[in-house]
Amino acid sequence: MASFGNFTHAIVRGIPASLVREALRSSFCEVDLAAAQHQLQLHIGTLKDELGLQVVELLADESLPDCVFVEDCAVVCGDTALITRPGAPSRRKETEAMKSALQELNLNIVEMEDDTATLDGGDVLFTGREFFVGLSKRTNQRGAEILAWAFKDFPVSTLPVFEGLHLKSFCSMAGPDLIAFGSSEPAQKTLKILQQSGNHHYNTLILPDDAAANCVFMNLSGKGQVLLHCTPEEYPNSAKVFETLKDHLLFPVSNSEMSKVDGGLSCCSVLISKTGS
Repeated sequence: MASFGNFTHAIVRGIPASLVREALRSSFCEVDLAAAQHQLQLHIGTLKDELGLQVVELLADESLPDCVFVEDCAVVCGDTALITRPGAPSRRKETEAMKSALQELNLNIVEMEDDTATLDGGDVLFTGREFFVGLSKRTNQRGAEILAWAFKDFPVSTLPVFEGLHLKSFCSMAGPDLIAFGSSEPAQKTLKILQQSGNHHYNTLILPDDAAANCVFMNLSGKGQVLLHCTPEEYPNSAKVFETLKDHLLFPVSNSEMSKVDGGLSCCSVLISKTGS
């Protein structure tokens, strides 16, 4: 667990103008493209300038309106990268640029070749000890089975996603053995099943807002425990909960425009730990 969250690289992707009208979303909200691009650049700046990660920036593709949400395209653990098969057919070509970027980083590539399998990276929670895979509108049992095959060194458990797009729409790692979870009834039902099915005991950080429970934890040399989380302007009550984490270096990151198309903070990067970097 000492190396959990010790990331060295991040892969991100630009926002196409087509996101405004054509990106998938649970309900239609008008996205301010300029504001979304500004928020993404601030997010990337935090990764690169504040935290010192090596950031690979992929170009936006107008034919792929959701392509900024790179997390769904790959699951990376150690030196292995599983290229996913996104649940939405319109998103499947997004994996091509991701695969090329991961090959450039000399990772071992595993592809999902079963056309009955679906898996979005947003449904995958890696705790450093085991994987939890949300069974959702975008991820099925066969996708979870292929992930278990790709990462044989770790236990894999499935969890029901009762409400929302992905498992990580209402939970994420907030520290070593610390899971942030939303407080809604569906989120808490999933948490109870996680506690029963997991191979380890985890502490929980309960947030008043489900969306705020999607945060990004890192454990970086020279920085210690780092957490990117919602801003007080977006979720004031949840931001107060994050401020109780006295051992963390906190970075509030604006995500209001991405949230209009069901995107959380973790959706906009694939984080990688390369030994010897």
